[in-house]
Amino acid sequence: MPNTNYTESFDRCVTAINQGEVIAYPTEAVFGLGCDPDNQQAVGKLLLLKQRPIEKGLILIAASYEQLRPYIAVEKITALQERRMLSHWPGPVTFVVPASPRAPKWITGRFDSIAVRVTNHPAVRQLCEAVGKPLVSTSANLSGQPPARSWDEVVVQFGDEFIILNAVTGGRDNPSEIIDALTGEHIREG
Repeated sequence: MPNTNYTESFDRCVTAINQGEVIAYPTEAVFGLGCDPDNQQAVGKLLLLKQRPIEKGLILIAASYEQLRPYIAVEKITALQERRMLSHWPGPVTFVVPASPRAPKWITGRFDSIAVRVTNHPAVRQLCEAVGKPLVSTSANLSGQPPARSWDEVVVQFGDEFIILNAVTGGRDNPSEIIDALTGEHIREG
């Protein structure tokens, strides 16, 4: 079990994100790896750690829709499509939306779209608010390993020096559902 309390771990996580480091934090179902999406070196560290190709793209998780708007080509989304997204947020539903020119290629990968979610996990919302932007969100696991669901499982895969937010997951069994915001197609069931 971790030997730091929530506040200490939270402060360490905020500092680490601002310094271009990768952290682990609980989401609605599993622990995620995260970093500053605008910091190319931080995202590079995360991809190397995950052994994930840059072409696949990454999800952004945020405290609010306003934090995501700079990364989204909002002019390409109809009012109905936007209402559909907002009706699921905050919550464990990720939407694939057209990416704005500001969205970094190291986040969008080979796509012209970006996957985004407004989380309902209170600790993650607080983290995004503290750094003033969304975080990268990908499951905390090494290639071929199951996603970590606890502090201890993160430590087993990444070591006891890894910076982890000391909080628990939201208790969901499955990772977030993924929906194409333009077509309504379900890409991954939640």
